[in-house]
Amino acid sequence: MTTGDLTAPGCFVPVGVTCRPVVLKGKRMHPAGQVLTGLREKLGFTLKDVEAASAKIAEKYAKDYFLVPRGVLDDIERKESVPSVHHLYSLSVIYRSDIRHLLGWYGVELKNVAEDLSLVSVAKSHLVSGLDSAMSIEVPVEMDPAFDSTRTVDIPRMIVRWDSVPFAYLRKFAQTEYAYAYIGTEDWTMYPLIPPGSFLQIDKTKNEITTVSWQSLSESPIYFVETKDGYTCCLCSLDGDNIVLHPHGASRQPTRVLRHQDAMVIGQVVAAAIRFDGDVRTN
Repeated sequence: MTTGDLTAPGCFVPVGVTCRPVVLKGKRMHPAGQVLTGLREKLGFTLKDVEAASAKIAEKYAKDYFLVPRGVLDDIERKESVPSVHHLYSLSVIYRSDIRHLLGWYGVELKNVAEDLSLVSVAKSHLVSGLDSAMSIEVPVEMDPAFDSTRTVDIPRMIVRWDSVPFAYLRKFAQTEYAYAYIGTEDWTMYPLIPPGSFLQIDKTKNEITTVSWQSLSESPIYFVETKDGYTCCLCSLDGDNIVLHPHGASRQPTRVLRHQDAMVIGQVVAAAIRFDGDVRTN
């Protein structure tokens, strides 16, 4: 094989390494142990060298978990033992290899995190983090010249070409004043305007409750608030030293009155991604 041969996302096979492909959940991959052996030998390390190098990492962090004894490494390479997360970190440092690649050899693809979030239902509303672990995302890189932002359109028809962009490259464009949150499957506070299962974009700079009287619900700012019981999305008003958390009028949820020290406004909801094909109970 030659440098850069790929049989699965993130599976890089060093020069001179001959690996018999195996099947892992439908994907052809080289045995991770053999690939790690190739990395070690390419750098001229013996099992003893790796043990000594990992000992320095363990000493730095004062954690024996980072130590990779030569016997353990031999089992990882030849018996396909699955290394611990601390061993993987040490090996990624010693072998100068991105830990995400090492995880990929064991069938853990961090780029799937965003997609897999939908597999797990969470009852409580919460802030969403961890999307940085996605190695790349698909973004539209070329739009139809006839695209008119003033008209309602079928978006896929307007996108001429999609391509993968490393997530790290997009971070410089990130607007840090925004946070992202998920409305739990049992949080009906703003239903039916914002049903459970919705994703929210929150402007953290707008974390002061306005005292302006609004004419209608559509004009009223919606806030994302952290309380001692967790997070909630709601309308807010001030009552002396208290914060009043108002639900949507049709939600049949109770109004809550909390002290300022018991509620922190994360920010104002400025956008929402809402699904209409989920099971919504009758409230």
